Amino acid sequence: MNLILYVLIPIVIAAIAVLFIHPQLVKIALLKSIVDRPNARRLNRKPVPVLGGAGVFFGILLSVSALSFLTDTAILYIIFAAMSLMLYTGIIDDILNIRSTTKFLLQILAVCILMFLGGYKINDLHGLWGIHELPNYVSYPLTVIACVGIINSINLIDGVDGLSSGFGIFTSTLLGVFFLHSGEPTFTILAFATAGAMIPFFMHNVFGRKYKMFIGDGGTLTLGIIFSVFVLEILSLKYEHINIEGIVSFSLAVFSIPVFDTLRVMTTRIAHKKSPFLPDKTHLHHMFIDMGYSHAMTTVHMLSLNIIIIIIWFITEYYTPLSQEVQLYIIVALSVAATTGLYYFTERLKKKYPEKYTQIKRHTQIRQLKHQNIYFKIQHFLDSL
Repeated sequence: MNLILYVLIPIVIAAIAVLFIHPQLVKIALLKSIVDRPNARRLNRKPVPVLGGAGVFFGILLSVSALSFLTDTAILYIIFAAMSLMLYTGIIDDILNIRSTTKFLLQILAVCILMFLGGYKINDLHGLWGIHELPNYVSYPLTVIACVGIINSINLIDGVDGLSSGFGIFTSTLLGVFFLHSGEPTFTILAFATAGAMIPFFMHNVFGRKYKMFIGDGGTLTLGIIFSVFVLEILSLKYEHINIEGIVSFSLAVFSIPVFDTLRVMTTRIAHKKSPFLPDKTHLHHMFIDMGYSHAMTTVHMLSLNIIIIIIWFITEYYTPLSQEVQLYIIVALSVAATTGLYYFTERLKKKYPEKYTQIKRHTQIRQLKHQNIYFKIQHFLDSL
């Protein structure tokens, strides 16, 4: 496939579209008071617009539509229907705070649209534990659990500036390269359009002041359903163009940090007899913020953890004789260590050795000050656009 047509052009079209519409959405959100207001569990100190998801969706849709002459993008109709449902669910939640059970049921409905109208489902484990094709009574519930898990994990990492969008850029680019090498033009375009749409939003979200905006639930739920489709498509492909065995462990590695951090948080809430959807400040990104890291550096550290796990998967896949089952166990162990292990180690350090923890925090804050000049230069440039 032509790299300019299938990679660069989708990114450019989506990025320009979002760059154009983003300031307009900020003005609308401020005019109509569609903002995220500070409270006990929020990290923002003043109201911030939350219509970023609408801009990202617009950029993706425009980019994919503009390139429909290259491939059969009509197969994405059902995907955009599910994305629309998640976008509007999230925007309504951002404005009215709908019940978590209602949002959960609508997520299941979006996955059902993918399964029953689009035919997207986990129907093959590619030989993991000797299992290949799955019967429908296993495939359907497994697909719902996996997709709803991904949707909520992306939704719940949206706690600091740049984290969900940074993860979105990284993941979309990585999977775009995967689809490119797999000979899947339609999903290559969708993946790189998603990455392109996230870039201008990420810049304004992290560095902007005049046009700063949160992606909101509308954006994270939309990203979640896109990533769910990517996983379903990956697990349904026949790998004639690339040599890969541990495809299940690869899919898990890509989403390791958000998925396992969400599992830890929800399991802890249930253990304390609380709703798994009850908001709190026990996520991994809250730990980094408490240690004195900025939002940007928190994003860098969490993405770095995820990248390390993917690199280790790559090594086990291509440079060791390990079976795909062992690969999966390694990825699970690393993911638990990087989320649960790291979180509770830090909590123990803070409680048992408060002086050492304070020293680490002070050192972290001093390092942050060294990067402020670069931060303000980027902020000035974005606000001048």
